[in-house]
Amino acid sequence: MPRLYPLEKTRNIGIIAHIDAGKTTTTERILYYTGISHKIGEVHEGTTVTDWMPQERERGITITAAAITCFWTQTYLKKIENKEERIKGEYKINIIDTPGHVDFTAEVERSLRVLDGAVVVFDGVQGVEAQSETVWHQADKYRVPRICFINKLDRLGASFEDSLHSINERLTKNALPVTIPVGREENFRSVIDLISMELIDFEGEKGEIVIRKDIPQNLLNEAEKYRKLMLEKLAESDEEFMNKYLEDNFDKNDIRQAIRRACLKYEFIPVYCGSSLKNRGVQLVLDGVVDFLPSPFDLNEIKGNDPKTGAEITRKPSDSDYFSALAFKLAIDPFVGTLTYIRIYSGTLKRGDTVLNTRTNETFRVGRLVVMKANQREEVEELFAGDIGAIVGVKELKTGDTICNPKEPIILETIRFAEPVIWMKVEPKTKQDQEKMGISLKALSDEDPTFKIKIDQETGDTLIGGMGELHLEIMVDRLKREFKIETNVGAPQVAYRETITKAVEAEGKYIRQSGGRGQYGHVVIKVEPLERNKGFEFINAIKSGVIPDNFIPAVEKGIRETIEKGVVAGYPLTDLKITLFDGSFHEVDSSDLAFKIAAEIALKDAVKKANPIFLEPIMKLEVFVPADFLGDVTGDLASRRAKIEEVSDSGEMKKILAKVPLAEMFGYVTVLRSLTQGRGFSYLEFSNYQEVPQYLFDNIINNRQTTRR
Repeated sequence: MPRLYPLEKTRNIGIIAHIDAGKTTTTERILYYTGISHKIGEVHEGTTVTDWMPQERERGITITAAAITCFWTQTYLKKIENKEERIKGEYKINIIDTPGHVDFTAEVERSLRVLDGAVVVFDGVQGVEAQSETVWHQADKYRVPRICFINKLDRLGASFEDSLHSINERLTKNALPVTIPVGREENFRSVIDLISMELIDFEGEKGEIVIRKDIPQNLLNEAEKYRKLMLEKLAESDEEFMNKYLEDNFDKNDIRQAIRRACLKYEFIPVYCGSSLKNRGVQLVLDGVVDFLPSPFDLNEIKGNDPKTGAEITRKPSDSDYFSALAFKLAIDPFVGTLTYIRIYSGTLKRGDTVLNTRTNETFRVGRLVVMKANQREEVEELFAGDIGAIVGVKELKTGDTICNPKEPIILETIRFAEPVIWMKVEPKTKQDQEKMGISLKALSDEDPTFKIKIDQETGDTLIGGMGELHLEIMVDRLKREFKIETNVGAPQVAYRETITKAVEAEGKYIRQSGGRGQYGHVVIKVEPLERNKGFEFINAIKSGVIPDNFIPAVEKGIRETIEKGVVAGYPLTDLKITLFDGSFHEVDSSDLAFKIAAEIALKDAVKKANPIFLEPIMKLEVFVPADFLGDVTGDLASRRAKIEEVSDSGEMKKILAKVPLAEMFGYVTVLRSLTQGRGFSYLEFSNYQEVPQYLFDNIINNRQTTRR
């Protein structure tokens, strides 16, 4: 089957933002204007295409990233032999609508890993919010070019200027408007296109009629001011345009081309404005997607590593190169089983092809291929370079796996996810569901890499971990709805970490002699603190064969298992470097088991001598309250060990920015409602791990012992 859309006319984009900024509403308008849906879905009515899960429609939030393909026909004027002619161009746009709630940030992480561009949506009242910064920095990590859309400009308190200022102050100085609004709040009706210098009206019930006309005289100065800023920024970042700008010899197509070049270099971020709910401005964002965001063709070569040698190798974003793709999402479909979402970087994939999973080094045959339309599937025979699709029914694949041509293997950069910050005990209401619950939890964990399961070795309890209370609440609800398992859950527990504060040396000996062959293992290690968030490092510094090489893996295994179990209160150890530098062995009695146990003994002794401390998850908190209740709310936060960083105005409300320990925030939403007569609301997201005050050290140990009884 031939490719229907050339690579340069394909766009893979994500819609990313803080919760409630209007991502899903914007996506629904895009689907309407591109002809995918014939009726606009509304979040508040529970009729959206991309929020299809029952939990999403009930709560009005996005939980899982939804993929959908649409087509946009752009009409524009182009000079051909000094004449302007109307040119049509149809583009294929693969869209992923991502969650805004921090508990589901893994969906944003894995989406950005495989996308080429992003539309970042901002609330025109609030401007940059907590999760806005998080998703922005995630996009920075993967160097994703993006455009901004300041939404909800029809709302009371909305300000394009303030929102733009917050983007420039908190995110980037490279964001400049390419459209500006006409009218404020309920009087917002039109926008001015700074590239073509035209006023654009949106008429009709669905806003689908666009009328371009000259800018009225009373708006011209404002438009020219913003246009000058845009042109000067382009001249700074694009030498080709600078020459035309200095000679005053350029047209709107020159501006578009300059913006595109600068956008692909992360030196210019176009800012659009509008109101998705009122159907104003979304068509221009679609034009911006095809004008300024990259196609897979623009990505140049894709880098990876040779599985055998580790050497860097590359693939071209071309149908003719060797096949390579990344599995970025697993989903459980009640009708077809496992769906593995893939992004194809090079080559093509046909139904019936045999491909290699480089993680397992095993091949498998591709049975069925589909492209996704939210929760609907469309069978296809072939996927091409740049495409996003899904393989049906392959259980061996996991998130982050590379699949490729078996004859020319490559390992692409995988996806790394945050560790859980909260744990909760879960048990089935009936004994008959015990085994079924284990299988179901594993399926959910395979689907969501930030959802973890572990067994408490002392109590035998099953614990589930995630990024927040809402995350775990949704997972328990999915157990009930999708797997028909009723459960009892315990109180949430904070995911503390253990670490050390000074360097020490320690010795571990394991000697057993009871007739016949005995056991002998002896290690000497040095343990040192590492910087925060550096994890764990093991160094083998054994010389002269004082411990044979074949026993070193057993030593490392004993250390890794002890790190996972913890020493002081059973929380995992982190931020430490362990150097194995001495020891001894017995020609007959030494074994892997003996050295593993000796390493455990040594590390436990070292940690106890190294002034151990606890680390706790610190959360970034945004609280919005009416001014009358500001004192009560800040006083309550102070009692929760919160450090208030800023108090500012946000429309009619006061906004409080603070850092606060997660341990102090359970049940906070209820308390905040009580303090503000139901008018206050908050957003919470993980920030970092910090040392627990010493006076709480014994309390944590005692609480841990109590929960394990």
